Amino acid sequence: MEETKTEAWRWAEENDLRLSPVARKKMLRTRPELWISLIFPKASQEHLDLFCQWLFWAFLVDDEFDDGPAGRDPRMCEASIARLVDVLDGEKPLVPMEHALEGLRERTCHDRSPAWNRQFRRDTAAWLWTYYAEAVERAAGQVPSRADFTRHRRDSVAMQPFLDLHEITAGIDLPESARSLPAYIALRTAVTDHSGLCNDICSFEKEAVLGYEHNAVRLIQRDRRSTLQEAVDEAGIQLARVAERVQRAERELVEEIAAAGIEGPTRAALERCVQDYRGLVRGDFDYHARAERYTRPDLVEVDRRDTLSRHFAV
Repeated sequence: MEETKTEAWRWAEENDLRLSPVARKKMLRTRPELWISLIFPKASQEHLDLFCQWLFWAFLVDDEFDDGPAGRDPRMCEASIARLVDVLDGEKPLVPMEHALEGLRERTCHDRSPAWNRQFRRDTAAWLWTYYAEAVERAAGQVPSRADFTRHRRDSVAMQPFLDLHEITAGIDLPESARSLPAYIALRTAVTDHSGLCNDICSFEKEAVLGYEHNAVRLIQRDRRSTLQEAVDEAGIQLARVAERVQRAERELVEEIAAAGIEGPTRAALERCVQDYRGLVRGDFDYHARAERYTRPDLVEVDRRDTLSRHFAV
């Protein structure tokens, strides 16, 4: 983990992602190397390093569009997100965050199957565009319903791309037929829902300081006109129910593998997902209890900028 941390900061420096003192403190409190190590405990050093750099990059995106001016200006947000998606699709990068993305994409995608690349592209682009959706709702003075937010959160938590990256470290590459199994889809959805809700429970205090409404705890409180503690308690009950969904999807996937007559490498790959996803959920849960990004809301500093950081601006 320490080697991965050192390599992540070296990678950031090489990509001209030199963080301001405030941003540096925030990233150190975030500890991306801890999350990667907890959810991929058996990964090689090479994969830990690569995935941590993806997460470092993703947290820079998150802080820019959740806390910075682009999250309050839909046109600024749209232009920036469109550029990142274009670079994901092969366009020439112009600014440091785009150059960093190009390098990550090339190192990650060059030897993967077309099916995997389609999935990873869809999941990554869908996550990026959630920042635009939130910026528009914020500008319009709108707050999503809890049902709409649940669907939105499945993309905005950014767990889906890391479920794709799991295939790399697991040494598997699922065919389209396996990705289409109802129980496999249900398992991914439950894992993602658990991560999003866990994140919201641990983030609501710091996000309240920022006036950020796209949080499940805040929406429960608003919808039920409850106290904050009652909303937290309700979210905890929901988290336990999502954990039960993970277990149910595991059982159903085993049944569907047998029903479909799936054998050989595809069967082994799906069984590896069943084996690893629960540990991934647990690692994500433990991370939120250990990283100061979530345990120390008193350290939040409000971003007063009215322009994009130099990492994003042309």
